[in-house]
Amino acid sequence: MGVVSVATAAAKSALAIGGLSKLTFIPVMLAAMAYFNYETLDPEQRPFNQKYLREKYDFIIVGGGSAGSVLANRLSEIEGWNVLLLEAGGHETDISDVPLLSLYLHKSKLDWKYRTQPQDTACQAMIDKRCAWTKGKVLGGSSVLNTMLYIRGNKRDFDQWEAFGNPGWGYEDVLPYFKKSQDQRNPYLARDTRHHGTGGYLTVQDSPYNTPIGAALLQAGEEMGYDIVDVNGAQQTGYAWYQFTIRRGTRCSAAKAFLRPVRLRQNLHIALFSHVTKVLIDKATKRAYGVEFLRDGKRQVVYATREVILSAGAVASPQLLLLSGIGPADHLQEVGVDVIHDSPGVGKNLQDHIAVGGVIFRIDHPVSLVMNRLVNVNSALRYAITEDGPLTSSIGLEVVAFINTKYANATDDWPDIEFMMTSCSTPSDGGTQVKKAHSLTDEFYNEVFAEVNNKDVFGIFPMMLRPKSRGFIKLRSKNPLEYPIMVHNYLTHPDDVGVLREGVKAAVAVGETTAMKRFGARFHAKPLPNCKHLPLYTDEYWDCYIRQYTMTIYHLSCTAKMGPPSDPMAVVDSRLRVYGIEGLRVIDASIMPAITNGNINAPVMMIAEKGADMIKEEWLTRPQKRNPTRYRRSAQCTRLEMLGFKSERMKRYCRSER
Repeated sequence: MGVVSVATAAAKSALAIGGLSKLTFIPVMLAAMAYFNYETLDPEQRPFNQKYLREKYDFIIVGGGSAGSVLANRLSEIEGWNVLLLEAGGHETDISDVPLLSLYLHKSKLDWKYRTQPQDTACQAMIDKRCAWTKGKVLGGSSVLNTMLYIRGNKRDFDQWEAFGNPGWGYEDVLPYFKKSQDQRNPYLARDTRHHGTGGYLTVQDSPYNTPIGAALLQAGEEMGYDIVDVNGAQQTGYAWYQFTIRRGTRCSAAKAFLRPVRLRQNLHIALFSHVTKVLIDKATKRAYGVEFLRDGKRQVVYATREVILSAGAVASPQLLLLSGIGPADHLQEVGVDVIHDSPGVGKNLQDHIAVGGVIFRIDHPVSLVMNRLVNVNSALRYAITEDGPLTSSIGLEVVAFINTKYANATDDWPDIEFMMTSCSTPSDGGTQVKKAHSLTDEFYNEVFAEVNNKDVFGIFPMMLRPKSRGFIKLRSKNPLEYPIMVHNYLTHPDDVGVLREGVKAAVAVGETTAMKRFGARFHAKPLPNCKHLPLYTDEYWDCYIRQYTMTIYHLSCTAKMGPPSDPMAVVDSRLRVYGIEGLRVIDASIMPAITNGNINAPVMMIAEKGADMIKEEWLTRPQKRNPTRYRRSAQCTRLEMLGFKSERMKRYCRSER
């Protein structure tokens, strides 16, 4: 039982990271995981944190999130390329692996804890009227904090990208890259080989745990005239079980999927707790040649002989471009940054998916996920031993629906609302972590939700898919450690208000179906504090309603958009190279010209897969100037290998010559 005592002791540090000290079942769960899996438990499965770095690498990747993890894997496939991955955070933990606890990671040490500027158009129920933007500060990035939903988007999204002037980004071009990453574990879906792949690094599967509410929601969808579909297949409009990036009941983050299997590659170095502060660019040649970063409180520099790749996300990537002198010239001069290239689109065009919280329904049967009822020592043991049970539920997310409001053309199969349908909701944990994660004020929460704390409910979060409102990011100062100014501009375009209002109405209608009435479903119709002066359920009331509990779904994107040279706001070209600077690319959600129709983690990994192939195409087909002596030695190595001389000394010699 020594392993158990070690695991229990280790739990204290893990609990401190996530702020989970009140959840008393967790030490038992960690101990059970260690005991029942002791033969396979290998603490060294995490990638190594490289302490001593080389002076220079072929490629430097900034940001170890979803895109950075994929790039590090794919570029280090080329044996002769040395790759460095720089990540500002540390490793994920056993706690972050538990699907049900994802919201407990928000505002933890694994989160950048961004907050937007206060605005009157949205987030009125939040503290200081500021939306909380959770972004992963950890190896694996936001794939360690998200709800693991695997949604690719709509084929029309990518055809539109191509129509904007980005050749090679149409649906038929990007589909192979979705499939390349994927290991589809649902055998029924895997048979559809046109749309799904197997054997990739990223495990995609159905949830190991569902409640009766999920099946009822699918029946409700059919009752409302929608098909049951594969939303990542031929048709998006309709209802479906969610699919998740889960493996054996635990989170399959980008780091777990793409970095752990290749951790022994000698040409891949990963440096954690390394906060990049600037891209080094030669002012004369306008070529990126390295990065400056902080590690252990010290400023360090490392050089790139081929490329620097920014994969730091839709906030940090444009921030780094601006700090490095690439952005709107007038803004850079305003904050005292030397202008290297005037690129007016950097930080602009910010898009995000927002949903409305608080659309919850009371039910009469004890079948929902109530934290104090289902999350206990028994469920911890079930999670550790059999890899299922309530802890494998992704905060109750079970069913997804893509529907059309009256503003969408139903014949296009390009829906404008996504329902995120859950077997629990905001008050299901008694007003503890969900309220904190969403930054709700005590006054708002107590007035609206206190009476349904720990009661049986289900929730529908209507999410607007194609917003027309545009936010922006700009520097607060030239201090790289100071967070940028983040302006969301949610619901500033009148069309967005109409779509989201109709989405709420459609969500309320789901609770009126026969399928849901069997559970005694009834809308929690508590008037919201700032909207009481308006007649209930009028358009004016709903317009007020959606501006209160406005939830970001953390899909920040489009802040360094891809576009043709004729587009003055384009930051990168269709090969993801930064305009005006050689040796610098952006490969993450920033480059999206328009946000995709659904959750964005899968599209970000696709972008990285495609970006890695673009880099390989460019550098592996480029004629190289070779040292004649080195060439002769390389040829000699080839002859020795053909003759069967494979000593370790010879192998080391030949590797050094290649």
